[in-house]
Amino acid sequence: ALRTLVFGSCASPPRPEWARTGFTLRPYGQSLAFGLRAPRNTTRGLVTAVQAIMLKHFLFKCNRQDTHASPESLLKPSYDRQIDVLTSTIAEIIWRCAGGFVVQNTGCSPNQSATGNANVPRAVVVLPQETPYVQHSVQYFQDGLTETLHLFEFESLQDLEIFIKRYLYLFQDEGGPGAKLLLYSAVLSRGLSKVQADLEDPKGSILSGCPEEGPTNAVILSLTGRASPHLHNGVLHVGDENTYAIPQWGVLVRSEVGFLVHEGDAQLSKQPGSRLKTPNLPIWVTLCHGHHGVLFNTNRELLRNYHAERRFEIQYFTCGGSHAILTVDTRSTSGNDSEFEGPSKECMDIAATPLEKLIRSKWQDAYIQWNGTPLM
Repeated sequence: ALRTLVFGSCASPPRPEWARTGFTLRPYGQSLAFGLRAPRNTTRGLVTAVQAIMLKHFLFKCNRQDTHASPESLLKPSYDRQIDVLTSTIAEIIWRCAGGFVVQNTGCSPNQSATGNANVPRAVVVLPQETPYVQHSVQYFQDGLTETLHLFEFESLQDLEIFIKRYLYLFQDEGGPGAKLLLYSAVLSRGLSKVQADLEDPKGSILSGCPEEGPTNAVILSLTGRASPHLHNGVLHVGDENTYAIPQWGVLVRSEVGFLVHEGDAQLSKQPGSRLKTPNLPIWVTLCHGHHGVLFNTNRELLRNYHAERRFEIQYFTCGGSHAILTVDTRSTSGNDSEFEGPSKECMDIAATPLEKLIRSKWQDAYIQWNGTPLM
C-alpha cells in the first residue's frame, strides 16, 4: 500500500533515482557550505524543500553562541553545525507530517487533524534491514528497499531527533536511499488514508506522471505536512449549477517557508496563495520553468518591515550548485518614479529572465539587478 501510494504500483519497479539519492552536504566552512548537492531527477523538489528548511535553521534557529554572528559566517557552517541542521530538518518534516506542529481549533476538516490521538502526534521513521518481509511475486516486484523496511514510532520531537541523528548516515549517503526514506517516513507519519485524501484522487499516487524534478505535492508535504496538489489559501468549492461543488483543500495556515512558481505566462492561474507567497520567514522554494531552487534573504524582519522591503538583496541557490545574488528594488512601484512608466516598463518585462519574472510574482514591477556573474 505504501509503495502504491507513493509510486503508483507494486507490480512494476519504482523510479530507481529515489533509491540512490541522499542528502549530500557540501564541504564545510566554505562558500555554499549551507547547501546540499543533488542530481537533477524526480527527487529534486523534495531535496530542495529540505534545503530551504535547512536555511531556516542556519539563519534563524541559531545556537546561543551564534546569535550575534554575521549572516556570511552562518552560511559557512562547521561540519558539526551541518549535521545538527540536517538532523533537525529531517526530524521537523517528519514531525510536521505527524501533526506535531498543528495549531488546535483551526476549524479543519477531519482529514486535516493530527495523526492518531489529537494530543499525541505519532511520527514514523522507516529504516532498511537485511531480511525482506515481502517476497518477489507477480503482485510485488522487489526493489531492494521497500520490502526490507522496519518502522520506528515516536511521540516526542526530542526522541525523534536523537534517533535521526544516530542513523543520519543512512539519509546522507550520496548514492543511498535518503530521499526515499524521508518520503516514506513523511507519508507514514501523515497516514496513508490522509495522504490519499490530500491527493483528492482515490487511485492517485504522489509520483505518478510527475515532471522531471518531481511533483509539487512532495514539496507541499514537506513544507505544510499535507500532500495537497493545490497552492491556494484555504478551501475552494469547484463546480457549476449542474454538479455538486467539490472542495479543493489548499494551504490551511501560513507556512514558515514559502513557495513561488513561474511556469510561463500561460500558467498564471496556478499561482500560490498568500500563505505561501508571504511566509513567516524570507525563504521560498521556487519552481521556475520546471527547475527547483531556493530564494532567501538573511533579514528575518524583511516581510514584516515595509522599509526593509523597499530595496534588498536576495540570494538564489539550486542543489545543482547554481548561486546568484540579486538586488530587488520595489520603490519604482509606488507611482512616484516615472522611469518605470510606459514603454520602458514593458521593455523591462520582455527582457526579463524567467527568474526575474518569478521574483516579480511576489514583488510586482520590481527593478531587479544581478550582482556580479552568477555561479551557474
